[in-house]
Amino acid sequence: MSAAVSSLLSSGLAASVWRGVDLGHAGAPVLRSGWPRLDAELPGGGWPCASLTELLVPRGALLEWRLLGTALRAALRAGGRLVLVGPPAVPYLPGLQEQGIDPAQLVWVRSREAGQSLWAAEQVLRAGGAAAVLVWLPACRAEALRRLHAHAQDGRAPVFALRPEQARGEASPAPLRVRARPGEAWELCVQLLKRRGPAHEQELRLASRPAGLEQAILAAPGDAWSLGVRHGRDGQILDEALGEASGEAGRAPAWEHGDAVGRAVGMRLA
Repeated sequence: MSAAVSSLLSSGLAASVWRGVDLGHAGAPVLRSGWPRLDAELPGGGWPCASLTELLVPRGALLEWRLLGTALRAALRAGGRLVLVGPPAVPYLPGLQEQGIDPAQLVWVRSREAGQSLWAAEQVLRAGGAAAVLVWLPACRAEALRRLHAHAQDGRAPVFALRPEQARGEASPAPLRVRARPGEAWELCVQLLKRRGPAHEQELRLASRPAGLEQAILAAPGDAWSLGVRHGRDGQILDEALGEASGEAGRAPAWEHGDAVGRAVGMRLA
């Protein structure tokens, strides 16, 4: 046996052998995340394509758009459509446009339960043509995720399963599991719960202040900056933020809490 192992390592196949103590290499292309620190910790240097990635995010914080925005834009530039399956709220098109996502490339699939969402996502992957697939699964069994990962491997698109933080203790077949939470001053705190490589227990703190908010801060540094710290950290919806800034109850959709938050706050402060 030792002779066979030595022969293998001395051959050209040695580069394909992955050791558990090393950071793994992606077997398919990857999409850069936009944060070099995060890419350095992701196998292959980015979000994997043709694979399932599980994202654990707090409900209502909408962090997935800031976390995935750069990668989604890159995927759409290569062609195809961004498919959203079972999002918890109606996609807010002006906010997505602020992220650089063309509404003409957006497909929104309504679903009422996890079974419907999984079935729809599988059909999309079978049909091909998707640049990326995001599917929200508040409750899902490991067997269903394993089947979704198998379908993802047959295509070329990255597949992201959005799950609540409570799912952290559940078994998952996803090769990559990432937890994200809001931090101070619009930071993203990202923890790699599972990856192909050594454990990474420390959180990565990524500066991710929305571009629209930068304009509001420049216009009114004091009020806008304190607003960003309070509401960005707590993950509260824009309705409360606008109500405090303007002295009256705001009526903005919750999905304006993405990059569009800065533009909306700037309008009210003006």
